[in-house]
Amino acid sequence: MKRTLISGLLAALFAAAPAFAFEPFVVKDIRVEGIQRTEAGTVFNYLPVKVGDRFTEAQAQQAIKALFGTGFFDDVRIEAEDGVLVVVVDERPAIAQIDFSGVKEFDAKALKEGLKQLGLAESRIFDHSLLEQAEQELKRQYLTRGKYAATVKTTVTPLERNRVAIRFDVTEGEAAKIRQIKIVGNHAFDEEDLVDLFELTTPGWFTWYTKSDQYSRQKLSGDLETLRSYYLDQGYLDFSIDSTQVSITPDKKDIYITISITEGNIYKVSGVKLTGDLILPDDKYRELVKVHAGDTFSRKALTETNKAITDALGNEGYAFANVNAAPKVDRDKNEVAFNIFVDPGKRVYVHRINIAGNERTRDEVIRREMRQMEGGWYDGEKINRSKVRLDRLGFFDEVNVETPAVPGTTDQVDVNYNVKERQTGNLALGVGFSSSEKVVLSASVSQQNLFGTGNALTFAINTSKTNKVYSLSYTNPYATIDGISQGFDAYHRTYDANSLDISRYKTTSTGFGVRYGVPIAEDDRINFGLAVDQTKVTTFSDSPVQYKDFVDAFGNQATSLLGTIGWSRDSRDSFLYPRKGTYQRVFLEVAVPPGEIRYAKALYQHQKFFPFGDYSALMLNGEVGWAHGYGGKPLPFYKNFYAGGIGSVRGFQQSSLGPRILNTDGSRDSIGGNRRIIANAEYFFPFPGTGRDKTFRLSTFVDAGQVWGADQKFSFGDLRYSAGIGFAWSSPIGPLKLSVAKPLKKEKDDKTQTIQFQLGTMF
Repeated sequence: MKRTLISGLLAALFAAAPAFAFEPFVVKDIRVEGIQRTEAGTVFNYLPVKVGDRFTEAQAQQAIKALFGTGFFDDVRIEAEDGVLVVVVDERPAIAQIDFSGVKEFDAKALKEGLKQLGLAESRIFDHSLLEQAEQELKRQYLTRGKYAATVKTTVTPLERNRVAIRFDVTEGEAAKIRQIKIVGNHAFDEEDLVDLFELTTPGWFTWYTKSDQYSRQKLSGDLETLRSYYLDQGYLDFSIDSTQVSITPDKKDIYITISITEGNIYKVSGVKLTGDLILPDDKYRELVKVHAGDTFSRKALTETNKAITDALGNEGYAFANVNAAPKVDRDKNEVAFNIFVDPGKRVYVHRINIAGNERTRDEVIRREMRQMEGGWYDGEKINRSKVRLDRLGFFDEVNVETPAVPGTTDQVDVNYNVKERQTGNLALGVGFSSSEKVVLSASVSQQNLFGTGNALTFAINTSKTNKVYSLSYTNPYATIDGISQGFDAYHRTYDANSLDISRYKTTSTGFGVRYGVPIAEDDRINFGLAVDQTKVTTFSDSPVQYKDFVDAFGNQATSLLGTIGWSRDSRDSFLYPRKGTYQRVFLEVAVPPGEIRYAKALYQHQKFFPFGDYSALMLNGEVGWAHGYGGKPLPFYKNFYAGGIGSVRGFQQSSLGPRILNTDGSRDSIGGNRRIIANAEYFFPFPGTGRDKTFRLSTFVDAGQVWGADQKFSFGDLRYSAGIGFAWSSPIGPLKLSVAKPLKKEKDDKTQTIQFQLGTMF
């Protein structure tokens, strides 16, 4: 039997004539040879003929091209043997495994996923060209990490059943470090000050973590734009970057960057003119323009002017307003004039408000925070206000808003809110350490977004020696459609001062209360409530005489009817990570008849955030507390104010500041007081290298505070001060807070508390 070669590889690659011409014939049978993993049916599917058909040369070429196109075969031949069509294939091997050796910079699992996207993965057909692409891409990734000496070698090992094993052998080497950043041509500013503007830097204390001492083309481009913006903001309108040279030493360990610049001259603004369709009042435009004749030119001020006018028009419904400033430069006088052209465009209204990303939170919980309504005129301020209200819920890590035009219309937009939900269930564990205090533990379970309804439920358990608490609280922030909140609290609390440096006594309180909150303005609420409390007081032989006298006069158990009323204003931009805005509250608690005790306790707090840069903020906080008995009855000693420790004056032991009493053993215990002042200044900034990640935050702080008794004269000279650093991290297992504080002013008997941390577990 003689086989006739009908067509081969050249026919598939070059569409040439077959190696041997043949006469068409009728196919008696079809046979496939050479397959190991590929099903014969796969080959049959690509053949344009079946048994009994007449087979031609054109069909042969068509079949070979189709089989090559599958990528399964290295070679394909079609032969004829006494009317039998024989398809002979040489299968490509399959990839059995992919291994990495010497890879430390990247996760092997992530690398395999990247190779899979290139088409190189286990069980797939092996392709040498894809392997070469993968090798080059891995080298490129090492270059982006500053590892210029990294080498990548690939080994392909044949295995049984026409399979191969691929191995990447990597020698990473050390990352090249930036040893010098030099700026040439600067005269107005010191080179050191300009380099400090850059994200790229030479090796320092934190560069092991931030990697900012490793060269990156993208980072350098960003730094050059920062440099350009800095000069333009200082009036250097003709500033230019002439060249940028990046050189690496022969051993590929050190990088030197040289930037040549031309500063030019400082330009003054000679005039500003507004033209176009000026639909807003003239005085409004004058208020919005931040660039004035006689000012030194600043691109930042010009950009702020354009944005302010655009936002103002957006608040009037002109969502697509266009504001452009055309400069007219006089280089002889070093002056520039601006013609700001205003085109408000068409007034538009909101077609739909769409919400995405809320897998647990119900739509209604989000929509009730909307201040922009569907069908109403577009209002940029209301849209941003709605975003802030969503941020302040505390249910979301991110809230993003977009306003795309409705296709096919010129006067409608959709408002799309996309939220990234955070875990709102919290199992909080608290631990405190000090030089004189034992470990104190506490725990609470809370869900601030119960079943996605926006309602809050908290069950707290505190089993510390000092404060044993079992409490249940529930709050519905929208008991009515108008936003009136309703809640209740039930608790059983045992407070034992023995484990703190507070005069010895013990109270056991059980109570239940209801409360309401009524919004009176966008940021303002009035809160009021009523509760019944029963407190039993236990004194001991070594308790202060004041405590014993109180129990003797009024008994060791009292039932109180407590009325509360308060006002709060919250204009902070975020509940979790505020950077600007104000929080104020006034709170008054009064024990009223027919209760057995009479007292009033008031608290005022004022907190303000000031943004710095893009990610940092300064927080100033002040609190004043006052309490006093009335109706011929004194303030119960267990209602006294205390200060010191986390939440008030860090650096001092919990509840240790204020009046003290001398014990028989010579020690002094705190007894609290009826007046308290707390002041805090804290500067929050991102952890170096985390960029826009808000989950890491560092802070530096200064605290001040003190407590005075009823028989003490108030004096600011009695205040205690402390300073320290803090760290906060919204970790995968929950929020972590750590502070290290040192007293700046303390007296001989003051108790210090240096380290405090708090850890919670999210669920």
